[in-house]
Amino acid sequence: MNVTSFGNCDCCSPTTDHVDPSGEHSPSDAELSLLFDKVRNWGRWGDDDQRGTLNHIGGAEVARAAALVREGRHVSMSRPFPTEPGVENPRPAQHFMAVTGEDRHAPHVPGMETTFDYIGISFHGMSCTHIDALCHLFHRGLMYNGGLPSEVRSRGGASSNSITVLADGVVGRGVLLDIPSALGIDFVEPDRLVTIEDLELAERKVGVSVGKGDILMVRIGRDVRPDRGDGRIAGLHPSVAGWLHERDVAVLGGDGPNDAMPPGLLSAWPTPIHDLCVAGMGIPLVDNLYLERVTEVCVELDRWTFQVVVAPLVIRGGTGSPINPIAIF
Repeated sequence: MNVTSFGNCDCCSPTTDHVDPSGEHSPSDAELSLLFDKVRNWGRWGDDDQRGTLNHIGGAEVARAAALVREGRHVSMSRPFPTEPGVENPRPAQHFMAVTGEDRHAPHVPGMETTFDYIGISFHGMSCTHIDALCHLFHRGLMYNGGLPSEVRSRGGASSNSITVLADGVVGRGVLLDIPSALGIDFVEPDRLVTIEDLELAERKVGVSVGKGDILMVRIGRDVRPDRGDGRIAGLHPSVAGWLHERDVAVLGGDGPNDAMPPGLLSAWPTPIHDLCVAGMGIPLVDNLYLERVTEVCVELDRWTFQVVVAPLVIRGGTGSPINPIAIF
């Protein structure tokens, strides 16, 4: 049995017999708690910090990403607005037309012809491409950097760690790691967790190295898996959090929710990647990317790094935002 260590931590000797199909030990609550303490960035950038690992992206990192724009090509990594209900979308978004072309004369504005519509969405979940603010997750009663539950209220939302911290956007070097391609398969099965070894194999296959300030995107091949009606989606092994911490990754994204679904399927914690990354390290997570088009471009150009631009909506007190992240080559 291959037992993954959590980075260089010796806190993870096996205490259970649960092994996922990748051959990896499924860590216990005690082991996950030790890992949380190891990777926690609370106080690393000051007691009042709300940026978390975005502190890894400075002017030099943004300039390095800009230098990757050579072809003048840009690709969306967003899914369509999720209005269709389904197993992966139990709370579909709303899109209603308020004024259509058939009734295009604007009320109270003589001579003006227009159309407009209404949208509404509960974006956290498995269907909408979105970014999590650091107030989205609490771990044992505290959010990133020790934030309290009382700082997220029904009136006004979050008073700390909200999505407005990202109001100026996130710009940096994107790195795409295609796990199915590295493993010689079409897609990662839902009951298999992506491991550190998988990520490093994917790095070697395309000659890249994930490093400080990177916006890492992990493709599991979710969108080519047939029969997706069971609500099961592959995710990352919790040990990956230690690897992200060692590499100083700024943002983590994937074509799934990053955690295996349904919650708690392969872990003592329901969503260990979210707990360890959002609440512990302060890594903003991007869930439910659509990575098929950008993967095609990477294959065509034989390059797996590019500039990424993420522009969340400026939602005061928001716990995250729908996004349309753009890869620029």
